[in-house]
Amino acid sequence: MLTNVFTKTLRDRWLGWTIAVVCLMLLILYGMAVYRQIDLSILTSMPEAYVALIGIREDVDAGGLAVQAIHGLYGAITLAAMALALGASSIAGEERDGTMGILLGNPKGRTYVLVSKAGAMVLLAALSVLILWGAVYGIAAMLGVEIGGLDVEALSLHMFVNVLFYGLLAMAVSAWTGNRGAAAGVTTAVLVLSFFAVGLLPLIEDLKELVKAFPWYYFDGSEPVYNGINWGHLGVLLAGAAIFGAIAVIGVNRRDLKGQSVGVTLIDRLRGNPLTRKVIGQLAGSARVSSIWLKAASEYQGLLLVTAAVMFLMMGVMMGPFYKAIPEETLTAFESLPEALIALAGGGDISTPEGWYQIETFGLMAPVSVMVVTIAIGAGALAGEESRRTIGLLLANPVRRSRIVLEKSWTMTLYAFAVGFATFAGVALGSLLADLGMDIGNIAATCLLQTLLGLAFGALALILSAGTGRTRIAVFVTIGAALVLHLVNGFAALNESMADMVQWLPFYYYLGNDPLNNGLDWSHAALLAGLAVVLIALSVLLFERRDLRQTG
Repeated sequence: MLTNVFTKTLRDRWLGWTIAVVCLMLLILYGMAVYRQIDLSILTSMPEAYVALIGIREDVDAGGLAVQAIHGLYGAITLAAMALALGASSIAGEERDGTMGILLGNPKGRTYVLVSKAGAMVLLAALSVLILWGAVYGIAAMLGVEIGGLDVEALSLHMFVNVLFYGLLAMAVSAWTGNRGAAAGVTTAVLVLSFFAVGLLPLIEDLKELVKAFPWYYFDGSEPVYNGINWGHLGVLLAGAAIFGAIAVIGVNRRDLKGQSVGVTLIDRLRGNPLTRKVIGQLAGSARVSSIWLKAASEYQGLLLVTAAVMFLMMGVMMGPFYKAIPEETLTAFESLPEALIALAGGGDISTPEGWYQIETFGLMAPVSVMVVTIAIGAGALAGEESRRTIGLLLANPVRRSRIVLEKSWTMTLYAFAVGFATFAGVALGSLLADLGMDIGNIAATCLLQTLLGLAFGALALILSAGTGRTRIAVFVTIGAALVLHLVNGFAALNESMADMVQWLPFYYYLGNDPLNNGLDWSHAALLAGLAVVLIALSVLLFERRDLRQTG
């Protein structure tokens, strides 16, 4: 038995952080190896506006590109995501699992529990950043890549403080609301909005000063990898983190904590409405065995709403007028961008509306938005029931294991298409408002492929959940696989010897045919759909054959 909350949190969370760090180390290794083999002079000839947007200097070399693009960008986002996941679960997770009463039954107060979890997050973040810092130097030495002109230490310190900022923000929301979904959703929205605002606002002269209102600016705005530590920027992030920590302590001590999650679900609300009571009663079934897919839908409704809202408003509707506001000379400058490099962002000509949306919305955010929902449902569908010790109660009813898998998969599919539709509606409306003239059918085709790609990775999380019974393994292995495959797909476009590899990668069948301009390739859609179906079918077989756990 673990002696305290601090060590228990480390035990519960170390594996996820380890997987994240190992994936990032492999990406740094792979990136440096690839960048050594390509002509980086294509970067020095890029338009000045684009160089400023992606933050790469004209004299960049293989080491600088790997450190900044992988360690400084993907590393910062990945570790911030790990911290916000821990922070969101710090209090709300214990309440949801019904373990808060056990913790507080010991002679320890609420503040002790919160501070212990915060301490574990600080230690995990520090160790992760330290390991990545050492890995950069070790990999560079192994490959003979020069990084002597880069201040990796300054970048790492900025990354560490940035991670604490988002982790403690999530912890504050978790402490005040007791809702893990709300804590993760709010913090993720701040992270995503901040990242894109800092990248896009400088393109418009009248708006470029607004970047100082976003926390991501204080992480990377001073370019610490080139200019060293900016203590003023670090002070802003540290002050924010300290304020969030204090708010979390106040919140957890003022609020009535729940012994177990007792939130009102979507089904409960619909049952309480006279207009929908009869229909929902028929769909949900008897009091003994309610419809499993509706139960799963209720559990993830908050995540769906936040994700769909971000894709509809921020990455859909707002992107159209924003594109229209960019000066024409800036857009003209983008016409000379090398196709090989732009492939890393999803491909497309940014000087056209289709290319703009492909790079800013569909290249990364669109598939990630669907994966956030599908991976959460896929990983929690089976392993989540085991960790909450509810799988035995569910199977005590006349319910086959296969039905549980298939109904949870149905919820995952419905929610994936809901995010895809929100993206379609947002992009279509953004095009209409800005009079961009984009083809509605091609937008729908791209959103369909976005949905199917997300379903494929959700099905991967489902099969890991069915085979291991471990939610964290399902989540982190799937996220790691998605991250690695996305970067390999982008890197392959930079190296002719790797060109044939892309046909083995699921991301190729997403944007490989340029659906925003060319419409839907039905063979690509069929392959992604078939991959998801096969993985779901294998999940049924694994779940039926495995001995299930009755403890967390």
